[in-house]
Amino acid sequence: MTALPMVVPEPGLPARVRIHEVGARDGLQNEKTAVPTKVKAEFIRRLREAGLTTIEATSFVHPKWVPQLADAEELFPQLSDVDAELPVLVPNQRGLDRALALGARRIAAFASATESFAKANLNRTVDESLAVFEPVVRQAKDAGAHVRGYVSMCFGDPWEGAVPLPQVVRVCAALRDMGCDELSLGDTIGVATPGQVRALLTLLNEAGLPTAGLGVHFHDTYGQALANTYAALQHGVTTVDASAGGLGGCPYAKSATGNLATEDLVWMLRGLGIETGVDLEALTATSVWMAEQLGRPSPSRTVRALGGTTTQPDKDQ
Repeated sequence: MTALPMVVPEPGLPARVRIHEVGARDGLQNEKTAVPTKVKAEFIRRLREAGLTTIEATSFVHPKWVPQLADAEELFPQLSDVDAELPVLVPNQRGLDRALALGARRIAAFASATESFAKANLNRTVDESLAVFEPVVRQAKDAGAHVRGYVSMCFGDPWEGAVPLPQVVRVCAALRDMGCDELSLGDTIGVATPGQVRALLTLLNEAGLPTAGLGVHFHDTYGQALANTYAALQHGVTTVDASAGGLGGCPYAKSATGNLATEDLVWMLRGLGIETGVDLEALTATSVWMAEQLGRPSPSRTVRALGGTTTQPDKDQ
C-alpha cells in the first residue's frame, strides 16, 4: 500500500520546521496522578529516538505550585546522555539558580499579555512580572544560556475576552529588549483563528521583531490549531510547539482539548513536503506507550488513526 499522506509541496512554505516538543513538561504538568520520574525520563528518551531534537524537559517551579514537576532535580541529571536540546522552565531567580546548578543551558520564562492572567497565574501585574523576569533573563544570558520567552494569552483571555494585538506586541518587545533569544506566542485557551495569527505576526514584524525569532504555541480547544499553524507557516514561521499525543490542557477554558498534537502536526507537514526529521511511526508508538502509562487513550487524531494499523507512513528524511 502506498504510504500516506501523499506529498504535495506548496510554494512559499518553509522547507523545514523545528518542532519544540512540550509533552514532557507542558503535557504532563496538569496530570493529577504522579507520573514516576523513570517514566518521564523514558518518555523523553523515546521522543529523542523518534527524531525530536528540542524537548522541553521539566520546570523548576516550587513543588506546591506544580506537584507533578516536583522531581526536576531528580529528573534532569538522568537526561545527561540524551543528545537533544532540553529547555527547562524557570519562574524566578530561585528556579534559575536550581536549573543552572544542574547544567541547564536552555531556559524558558513565562510572561502574560493580559493583566487578568498575570494576576491569576503570577500574582503580579504585567509590568511587575516583566520586572521580575529581567534579572532572570540577564543572569541566564550571562551564564551562556539560550533564553526563550513564552507569552501567554496572545489571542484571547478567559476574563478579558479578545486581546488587543498592540498589547501583545508591547510585552513581546519588552522580552526582546531584555535579551530573549526567541519568543513563543501562546494561544493559551485555543481561541485564535488564522487571520488573527497573521495580523499579530505582521504587527510584530513592524515592531522590529523578525519572524525568525518567533515560534507559535496553539491549543486545539476549538479545532483551530492546525489551521493557525498553517497561517504561521505562510508567514514564514519555522518553530512550532507541539505535544506528543496531544497531552496537556488549559484549566481556564471549558472543554479545552490540550496542545496541538505533535503527530497531527507531523502528518500535515509531511503532506506539504516540509521536513521535520521526525519518524512518525516511532512517535506514534511513543504516544501509545505514554497513553498506557497514563491509563487513557491519546487525544491525538493521528495517533488514533495510526496506533492500531500495521501500515505506517515512511519516516521523514
